[in-house]
Parts: sequence; C-alpha cells; structure tokens
Amino acid sequence: MTVGLLLVTHEGIARALVATAERMLGRCPLAIAVLEVGESADPEGLAAEAARLRGRLDEGDGVLVLTDLYGATPSNVARRLADEDGVRVVAGVNLPMLVRVLNYPRLPLEELTQKALSGGRDGVLLCDPPGA
Repeated sequence: MTVGLLLVTHEGIARALVATAERMLGRCPLAIAVLEVGESADPEGLAAEAARLRGRLDEGDGVLVLTDLYGATPSNVARRLADEDGVRVVAGVNLPMLVRVLNYPRLPLEELTQKALSGGRDGVLLCDPPGA
C-alpha cells in the first residue's frame, strides 16, 4: 500500500500540475485525485466531495492533500480534512513539490509530507542572469 494524494486547487491548477508531472516522470506512482474549485462552488458540497475522495484514496497508509493558496477556498476545504487521522495538508503546491512527492511513492505519510515541504521550498530559486 502507499499514501494517496489529493490535490485541491483553484480551477485549472491541479490538472495542469498532474499532467505536467506525469509527462516528466512518464507515470504516476501514487493513487491520485484532483478537486478543482470554481468561482461559484459551494464550500459544503466541496467539503463532502473532498471527504469522498479522501476515503477513496486511503488504502490504509493515509492521504497527503496538497492545496494552492493558504486561506483561499481550496485550502479551507482541504484543511477540513486535516482533522481526520491519516491526513496531512500542505498549502502552496507547486510543480517541484509535486514531482518530489511522486519521486518517493513508498514513503510513509509523515516522511512524504516532509518531502512535499522540502520540494516546495527547494524549488523556489532566484535565477540570476548568466555571468552574474
């Protein structure tokens, strides 16, 4: 068994991240689901859908939830799952974070959460001009 992965983001972000990561890696080694939030979405309905997806993804090793902007509707929906055992929520998802997670599919939930955090942080760099 492995940790399940749920992305809860604003519309268009999660699908694009997953598609890009799959092209880069050639596969998706974790059970993954996407919940994208449109402008007129009902938060209660989203919370119910997120809980359903979490249940589908959890094979016994837990679920890592990656969300985009802390404090926005997607992260508020995701944070509601954080009260459940076997769920960790990380905000600020970016492509380096997702790729890092997908490169360590056999790690337990707590270690995979740390990989997500380090991937997100380590993937943000200042690109100096050549020769600087």
